[in-house]
Amino acid sequence: MGYKPLIAYLERVRKAPKGAPKPNRDKPMTQKIALITGASRGLGRNMALQLAKRGVHIIGTYRSGVAEAQSLKQEIEAQGGKIALLPLDITETASYPAFSSAVTETLKTEFARERFDFLVNNAGNGLFANFVDATEEQFASLVATHLRGPVFLTQRLLPLMENGGRILNVSSGFVRFTLPGYSLYAAVKAALEVLTRYMAVELGSRQIRVNAIAPGAIATDFGGGAVRDNKDVNAYVAQGIALGRVGLPGDIGAAVAAILSDDMAWANGTTFDVSGGQLL
Repeated sequence: MGYKPLIAYLERVRKAPKGAPKPNRDKPMTQKIALITGASRGLGRNMALQLAKRGVHIIGTYRSGVAEAQSLKQEIEAQGGKIALLPLDITETASYPAFSSAVTETLKTEFARERFDFLVNNAGNGLFANFVDATEEQFASLVATHLRGPVFLTQRLLPLMENGGRILNVSSGFVRFTLPGYSLYAAVKAALEVLTRYMAVELGSRQIRVNAIAPGAIATDFGGGAVRDNKDVNAYVAQGIALGRVGLPGDIGAAVAAILSDDMAWANGTTFDVSGGQLL
């Protein structure tokens, strides 16, 4: 294995101004912009709401749920927030150049800015498949959504990010605990957690913090919404959580807002387990 990438990385670090760039910590959260993929529904929707409640401007993406996206826009604007919505299919990497251009234009026209502060790689899909029955197509879909997408979208958007910004990758509690049927999903999310640590190292020269959040069972439409809609499933899952209930979208949205705040500026390369103590 060659060491050329390592040598090139060390050379970039050597040439970087010592002690700079400093994180832009004098800018209050009310002047910051978060780009959230998959913001129109589920956890992404609540992340957008919680950040907007704290004064953060939002650029949210949606794939096909136009009505859900408009509903989110109306809710945020009703509480005095500001949001711009852009279509994006995270699996279509060929669309990333056009998406990046759309972000650039949105920053200029909607927010009078050239760069944004926070990137939340949230867009995803839940796929149940027992290991012995899983197909290559299912695995490819998970990789495209949960790994390839965050890798190459982040690459494309890095020139538009402020120095001292934050990247938050959404992982899953399934990396830590197991449940039959989620082996492929968990494996891809585990890869995302490893990627998070490497990103934290390689983007450190720009003072960009990179962390991951690993939610446990949450009452959303994930996996068909069984935890949210089926009382028996909800009660069964709650038995394995130290706090005695399944999580709510607001639990994760509030945690995301906290992780992105300057109060957590010294956290880097970390995966935050936000599960209420599930299957400890």
